[in-house]
Amino acid sequence: MNLSDYLHFVCGAKTLEELWHGHVDQMAKFEFDRLIYGYTRYKTETSLGDPEDFVVLSNHSPEYLNGFLHRGLYSSAPMLRWALENEGAGSWHLIQKMIENGQLGPDGERVLEFNRKMKMNAGYTVSFHSNSARFKGAISLAARSELSQDEVDAIWGDHGSDIILMNNVAHLKILTLPYSPPNRALTKRQREALQWVGDGKTTQDIAILMGLTPATVEKHLRLARDALAVETTAQAVLKAALHNQMYVMES
Repeated sequence: MNLSDYLHFVCGAKTLEELWHGHVDQMAKFEFDRLIYGYTRYKTETSLGDPEDFVVLSNHSPEYLNGFLHRGLYSSAPMLRWALENEGAGSWHLIQKMIENGQLGPDGERVLEFNRKMKMNAGYTVSFHSNSARFKGAISLAARSELSQDEVDAIWGDHGSDIILMNNVAHLKILTLPYSPPNRALTKRQREALQWVGDGKTTQDIAILMGLTPATVEKHLRLARDALAVETTAQAVLKAALHNQMYVMES
């Protein structure tokens, strides 16, 4: 797809799966064949929040994701550290500068060793703008393993402007689409009960509106809290809204 076709595709995408598959194919045309996108809405000065609440999309192998995400290597990744402090695009040449300046440390070195083992040799990281200190999103674009960083930088010199635009537009679209973290999807009844709570209705009101008993309403709200891993219904409403799970069009 050319730039115009791609923008039309993104605007028309109905699901995260459709959008992500199209984006992966588009980035491969620029020699970036392994992507990992993520954002959190729960960032603090000392934490990115619960990893279970991250929105993560990737076409990396299960082996890579197990090491990088599930074993927690991401927290020491040099380009993630860069992304938390910067916005825009960063060449992985920055890693060499970090090494020369002694900025990596043992944890960062372990990440580099793991990436080398997985043939993550060159690429770019795009860090997205946010108006909230609690929100951060970024995407890692790993180039084909046989390419050097100098070759990738040359590709970026020719197409970087379009690549940044495509990734920014894809990011903004992702923010509008429903996302259900693993094991945290809501049922139709749970969503409906949370919607009425968000509208300011009491349990008694909701029972009448949904044609249920108050006890059944309370059960749906409790199960929604459990599914979203929160303690209060107010937190459940907020988390469901942040993941666009509140008002989902039924197919």
